[in-house]
Amino acid sequence: MNNSKIKKDLKFSLIAGLITGFIVWRLSIFLEIPEFFNIKYYWLILGTPVLWFLGVNLGYFLGQFIKPFNQFGRFSAVGFTNAAVDFGILSLLIFLTGIAVMPLYAVFKTISFIGAFLNSYVFNKYWTFEAGRSHGGLKEFFSLGGVVVFAWLVNVGTASLVVHFIDPIGNLTPEAWANVGAVVGSATALLVSFGGFKKVFNK
Repeated sequence: MNNSKIKKDLKFSLIAGLITGFIVWRLSIFLEIPEFFNIKYYWLILGTPVLWFLGVNLGYFLGQFIKPFNQFGRFSAVGFTNAAVDFGILSLLIFLTGIAVMPLYAVFKTISFIGAFLNSYVFNKYWTFEAGRSHGGLKEFFSLGGVVVFAWLVNVGTASLVVHFIDPIGNLTPEAWANVGAVVGSATALLVSFGGFKKVFNK
């Protein structure tokens, strides 16, 4: 891997990691999440960029055996950043208005979804798939929007299937099983969206 590639990955890992770390830190305060072993959450601002960079390089290592992993490491880092942007915008709007119920909640969630999509578009276009010089224009933009909406449907559908049609394993409570379903849905949607983005950018 050449020096320019390393510098680019370092730059984007730093930007995406700082965004994610800052938002998660502020969310931990807003949601009053207890600290783990007295570790302050503001350390995430410094630690997340390092984790993102290590994850990207793990992708390169795995890419020696399975080629798509070269991009999947970057795509995963962007995916976590998207989630942070989504939750961050949603929580900010709730904080500013003091409203967390319908119908305004649906408006807030739509705004946060759009924000996360725009973040995804920029990072995936210019970093993950390195398609910055492509000239897809609005067609490319809306195609990616379609991929995101489809991935969201897959996420919700898969999670719902797990929760409603598969009995909890072991002694898991319904609440814990609901989170298992959410994890399965997110993982499935991540694979679907990766394939969709790769196709749109012809990478």
